Amino acid sequence: MEKKIINPWQWQNERHYVQAVEVTKFQGILYCSGQAAIFPDGSSSSADMKTQFLMAIENLEKVILEAGYETKNIARLTIYTTAHDEFFANLDILGQWVDKNGIQAAVSAIEVKSLTETLKIELEATVVK
Repeated sequence: MEKKIINPWQWQNERHYVQAVEVTKFQGILYCSGQAAIFPDGSSSSADMKTQFLMAIENLEKVILEAGYETKNIARLTIYTTAHDEFFANLDILGQWVDKNGIQAAVSAIEVKSLTETLKIELEATVVK
């Protein structure tokens, strides 16, 4: 797989994303459903944003690794949140995760009216190999 990052500016670097990712010569594409703070028994977390954010990341990583892909190869990440203010107050979680895994992804953060049950955040990813 070859991955090319397109960043006409520098300001996005502090926000933990890139403007565009071109992927060529890849072996596969993994489209991950939105992963949220859902326990192995299928029940939803009612915890705060920070706790749910960390759990959603763990669940996304589990799906990616189970499929035989690597977290560092996330090319597209969409974040759905029910509260932008709470999400941005916990943006350091995203920054630490992105830095730790060497992720360079095109990212969108979208505030929605609600998610399933008590969920506050959901992560949807496209990963390449």
